[in-house]
Amino acid sequence: MRWTRDYQPQPEQNLLYRRALIFTLGGNLLLAVGKGFVAWISGSAAIYADAANSVSDVVYSILMVIGLWMAMQPPDLSHPQGHSRFEPLIGLVVTASMAFAGFEAARNALDRYLDPAISSVAMDLPAYILLASALIKFGMFYYINRIGKQLQSPTLITTAKDNISDVLTSVAAFLGVAASNLTHPLADPLAGFLVAAWIFRQAFLAGKENLGFLTGKGATKDELETFISAAESVPGVIRVHHIVTDYVGPRLMVDMHVNVDGTKSLREAHEISDSIIEKIESFPHVDRAYVHIEPHDWEE
Repeated sequence: MRWTRDYQPQPEQNLLYRRALIFTLGGNLLLAVGKGFVAWISGSAAIYADAANSVSDVVYSILMVIGLWMAMQPPDLSHPQGHSRFEPLIGLVVTASMAFAGFEAARNALDRYLDPAISSVAMDLPAYILLASALIKFGMFYYINRIGKQLQSPTLITTAKDNISDVLTSVAAFLGVAASNLTHPLADPLAGFLVAAWIFRQAFLAGKENLGFLTGKGATKDELETFISAAESVPGVIRVHHIVTDYVGPRLMVDMHVNVDGTKSLREAHEISDSIIEKIESFPHVDRAYVHIEPHDWEE
């Protein structure tokens, strides 16, 4: 008896995953150190908030390495459906680290806002580090997004989106530093509050998404209709009369009951089932599909 799904190692995909993880971890570590140093010597609340976000990104990168390594392990007797649920589980830990970064950024901005001796922030070095950060993050977005789409990896695509959002936070911090020189010193902590708010927003969205993956969230109505249309386009299928979907980790499992002519042979029915499975599993966000063939006059 076979206890687990068939599993074939994919060295090329694993190599791309390793490259993406090294690139992400290395870039975030460089930015966290650079922005942390500038925040320390400049006293800028906006840069401190952006540095806290980068430290959160480093933690996220490390946990992502662990989570993806565990998620890519082959199915076994203890996890016959695979280990993909480890990915959103690590994502919740990442969400907590993002929320802490947002709290730390808001706390520092509040301290600077309440400081009676608040002064404007020196422009030269903070401006350079923030602009360099935006450029590096945009490069990380482009590279990780390309690999994520190639691998059809929700985690890497989400990481790419986080990188592009970090570009926006660095720009906001830059504007805060510039405004503290051109208008009023309070512009710097106000920019810090904006960056903290953005971090909290990203943490909320990430937590909501990963909770959905872990709690059996299903496909959307549009996705269900797409799956049904794909199945009913297979020759021999009369109609789909039942479909259930849920996320197993970051990808969907699809279970459907399909009506066919009851006079078909077992071999013909099996060929129809295989064709449906092939079509459904061709969707990038579907991990696997199960198809139950039933006579046209049979309904549960």
